[in-house]
Amino acid sequence: MTESFTTPDGARLVFAVQGKGKAILCLPGLTRNMTDFDYVLPHLPGQVIRMDYRGRGGSDWTGVASYTVLQEAQDVLALLDHLGVGQVAVLGTSRGGLIGMLLAVLAKGRLTGLCLNDVGPVIEKAGLERIAGYVGGNPAATDLADYAVRLERNSPGFAGVPASRWQQEAAKQVRVTADGLQITYDPALREAFLAGMAAEVDLWPLFDACVGLPVAVIRGANSDLLSRATVAEMQRRRPDLIVAEVPDRAHVPFLDEPESLAAIDLFLKALP
Repeated sequence: MTESFTTPDGARLVFAVQGKGKAILCLPGLTRNMTDFDYVLPHLPGQVIRMDYRGRGGSDWTGVASYTVLQEAQDVLALLDHLGVGQVAVLGTSRGGLIGMLLAVLAKGRLTGLCLNDVGPVIEKAGLERIAGYVGGNPAATDLADYAVRLERNSPGFAGVPASRWQQEAAKQVRVTADGLQITYDPALREAFLAGMAAEVDLWPLFDACVGLPVAVIRGANSDLLSRATVAEMQRRRPDLIVAEVPDRAHVPFLDEPESLAAIDLFLKALP
């Protein structure tokens, strides 16, 4: 069951909490929402917290200027304060991983660890350009079944994925309306994404700020966003880094693959 809270600037954001014990905060990708973690949810122990960022899912649309990693990190801290949760381990997919790394700079004391799903301190241009090609637009598909087929066709880095999974993905990514299929996020996110893409930012200081925290990275073997070279440099800087590469997956792994689950298990065991 989802709930909502209001941020200091008045935005109503949707979240969900289940279970008890050590807190794990699941942060989704750029255009996605808390349902991204449906597949891994049954495998996560403790108290699992999920949220929809502003402009996504069931949360308020608050405009281009507010769709930044910094604002989203501040919203995470506001949610933790609302829940009275002092510390969390972050499981961050793509954009969620960037938010997690930023939290290590802004509020390291609130983190117990960080698990990155197909993202790191270097974001490959090819991946960004691919995302720029679709972000902000409604699909041309006629219905969910058609959209599921198109998703599979447009995901060449994925193999061995059953049709049922693409159907699940389709239902997560669009809404069925009287005017056709519509994306589940504010189209203005495109403008914010392109502005962020144009900025040249060194993210290595964010990764390095995670020193002392358990850190894991899960990479899709065919990812165009996170390269093997970047993972190798992450390992050089952090010899204790937990690393997994998921075969037949691009950006991003679904997180219920055996390789993903094994890495998440090692990560959870490494938490204080």
